[in-house]
Amino acid sequence: MNSIFAGTSILYFLACLALGILYAWLLYRGNKNINRKLQYGLTAIRIVAVTAIAWLIFAPLIKTLNYTLDKPVIIIGQDNSLSIAQVKAAGFDQKLYEKNLKILQDKLSDRYEVKAYHFSDTVKDGLDFKNQGKLTDASAFFRKIRDEYSNRNVGAVILATDGIFNRGGNPLYSINQMNAPIYTIALGDSIPKRDVLISNVNYNNIVYLDDDFTIEVQVQAFQSDHENTTIAVNQNGAKVVQQAIAINGNSFVKNIPIKLHAGKIGVQKYTVQLGILPNEITTKNNSQTFYVEVIDGRQKVLLAAAAPHPDLSVLKEAISLNKHYEAKLALADDLNATDPSKFDLIILYQLPDAQNMSTSFLQKVMALKRPVWYVLGAQSNVNAFNQIQNQVNLSAANGSVQEVYADVANGFTSFNLSEDDKKKFSTFDPLLMPFGRLIVNASATPVFNQRIGKVSTQQPLLFFTNENGLKTGYLMGEGLWRWKLSEAQNENGSSGLNDLISKTIQYLAVKDDQRKFKVFASKSAYDENEAVQFNATLYNDSYQPVNEPEVNLQVKNEAGKVFNYTFSKTENAYQLDAGTMGAGNYSYLSNTALGGKRLTASGSFYVNSLMAEYQETTANHQLLNAMAKQSNGKLFMPEDLLKIADEILKNENIKTISYEDRKYDELINIKWLYAWILTLLSIEWFLRKRNGEL
Repeated sequence: MNSIFAGTSILYFLACLALGILYAWLLYRGNKNINRKLQYGLTAIRIVAVTAIAWLIFAPLIKTLNYTLDKPVIIIGQDNSLSIAQVKAAGFDQKLYEKNLKILQDKLSDRYEVKAYHFSDTVKDGLDFKNQGKLTDASAFFRKIRDEYSNRNVGAVILATDGIFNRGGNPLYSINQMNAPIYTIALGDSIPKRDVLISNVNYNNIVYLDDDFTIEVQVQAFQSDHENTTIAVNQNGAKVVQQAIAINGNSFVKNIPIKLHAGKIGVQKYTVQLGILPNEITTKNNSQTFYVEVIDGRQKVLLAAAAPHPDLSVLKEAISLNKHYEAKLALADDLNATDPSKFDLIILYQLPDAQNMSTSFLQKVMALKRPVWYVLGAQSNVNAFNQIQNQVNLSAANGSVQEVYADVANGFTSFNLSEDDKKKFSTFDPLLMPFGRLIVNASATPVFNQRIGKVSTQQPLLFFTNENGLKTGYLMGEGLWRWKLSEAQNENGSSGLNDLISKTIQYLAVKDDQRKFKVFASKSAYDENEAVQFNATLYNDSYQPVNEPEVNLQVKNEAGKVFNYTFSKTENAYQLDAGTMGAGNYSYLSNTALGGKRLTASGSFYVNSLMAEYQETTANHQLLNAMAKQSNGKLFMPEDLLKIADEILKNENIKTISYEDRKYDELINIKWLYAWILTLLSIEWFLRKRNGEL
């Protein structure tokens, strides 16, 4: 470190010195009371003190130079994935390799700063030769180097891997941002071995009960020409499909579609198994397990009417087009024998009717608190209709009807209607509505408003209400069959009417979740290397979120083993990170207590097994060689890895860098100068006082 005065400070210093000399001469030039030696001493003190004070007033800058030596950083990256362990080249000695890599690290540490990491799907400090990583992401390793050593003197990177990368980007593109040579150590065996494997399975995570669904299995085979094998699919341990595969070629690839049937509700475990050939290099890639959640998405819709009507056929046809809904028609005498509690949505077509044939049935419906869609018409008993619900009142009806056309209401957002369909509805024939004065709850949401002749009104025709979470639909006129005929005249393949009915059914039938205690996994499916996370919400009687009570969680695996957890509290909810879990199907049960009541919530999730490391068994040394050449490095085989030290030593570009740090400070900021000046003046004052000069 060096300190020098900047600019023309020497001239300022001489001027300050002259001022000090002049001041001291004027003060002591005619003093005869003190001896000469003391006078000279006091004069010198005064010269120094005045010079220093004047020098501080000019506040000169002092330049400080600091020199820092930055030794080259040598970074070692060790692939710690499963593929390293499962395939080794002939003659490879694992213990000798581990020993030599540590010797290389120690040898380089004598002259360089050495940092070692091991990587698979994550990057961690130090060397680790357990080779348990489920994935290999070399781009993450290079990204860590770039982020942590961007302003450092990186001399070289030593990368020990087999060149099989199945997560992240191609590392060949990552090294473009590295300004250092890469020395690769080629692990694994680049000669293809005899093997049949499942390289991929494409499937849907969720299917519906009683549906047929197709999975696509990609089968690969190496060095197995003219062999025969089989592919089988097991569901929960029971074989459901099996077929033969003839292998033609030493590099065989085939996509095999397999049709399965979802016949049971819940999470179903499927295992795809390939027949084993003699002398395969590994059989761990001959099978793959996946999970499919089968749900009963079909909701039951009851079409209730006092008598047949063409509109009922239109409604039933539109509902049946959606495979997730099942429609049942109940007429006249069948109504009293029908149990409305077995249905998710009830359509009351012109009920209550004029003959009051359905009184008993309607009482059951009103007691259920189920979503209802009222359709009114000429046969409706308007007075009874006004009495069984409190959202709509149709007064002064005398049994006559009026024609009303549909105008699409502005601002409707509960579901989407295409612009073409909106135009169609306005051109359809009119519906027949009971004549009377219509009064509707102000919170109603209209889909269509009424148009009488050419006069558009703000009176709704098709609309929805929501009372305490219970949705209700109203269509104030009959004649959907007329709309069907009008639509048929356009000879258009798509049906806007069917779409309208289907979306109305979906909107009314969907259930709002009003539970006070909800617990759910952030995803229904995880990979083995993913942390399983849960969220929970708890509401009081006013349905406000609270998080005072403790919330516990039990997770059970397929073997019946139970894992216990406690949620952490967030601002007004709960969350839990349960960490990674082994492949399999899991169920969970959570419990808490609020206001003296015990609350529970349950669910399930599954963890998929990661097979990527078993799906490629041939090392990619060509990629490692390309990485080395592109970065001015070199490829080494494991038995020659100690030669890397000599290669680095003779690389003239790998050298220590000296950094110069310049810093400017004002002299006035040096606090000890004030103490020194004060000490000098104090000594002068004491000596003058002692000799009677003060």
